Amino acid sequence: MFIIDRFENDWVVLESGRKTFRLPRQLVPPEAMEGDVLKIVVSIDAGATAKIKENIRTLAERLFKE
Repeated sequence: MFIIDRFENDWVVLESGRKTFRLPRQLVPPEAMEGDVLKIVVSIDAGATAKIKENIRTLAERLFKE
């Protein structure tokens, strides 16, 4: 459970258990208020990952070209 503790400029301070951490305010819905509980879902973007891997492979080929 992630509870909004407070807002600090462009950051939202979240509390989870005994720990706190900051999250960019732009990632939180604009209507969120102190005390609200956030549901955070993290997923992998397979398409973006594949593009990055391809870009790295291309750069490495250019760098190590004989």
